[in-house]
Amino acid sequence: MPTVKDVVVSRPQAQEAETCKTWPIWTCQTSRFDWDYTQTETCLVLEGQVTVTDRPDTGESVSFGPGDMVVFPVDLKCVWEVTSPIKKHYSFS
Repeated sequence: MPTVKDVVVSRPQAQEAETCKTWPIWTCQTSRFDWDYTQTETCLVLEGQVTVTDRPDTGESVSFGPGDMVVFPVDLKCVWEVTSPIKKHYSFS
């Protein structure tokens, strides 16, 4: 089973960022919620700050914010803590 250590956070190349801008946008206010990935998700964060932790808690976490491209693996079970309202482009595969 994947953990947050398998989440990839990077800075996209210009062409990658342009591709992401064609994807839908998702927004969320400050909150905390459980999430189970049934597909791989790739997103480009436009605004906000998030910390994701494993569920059940392993003590590991990953944080990301504006300008980050994030890839979440299928079957990841985690808790999202949105500490600043987020706006992101996203794609599932």
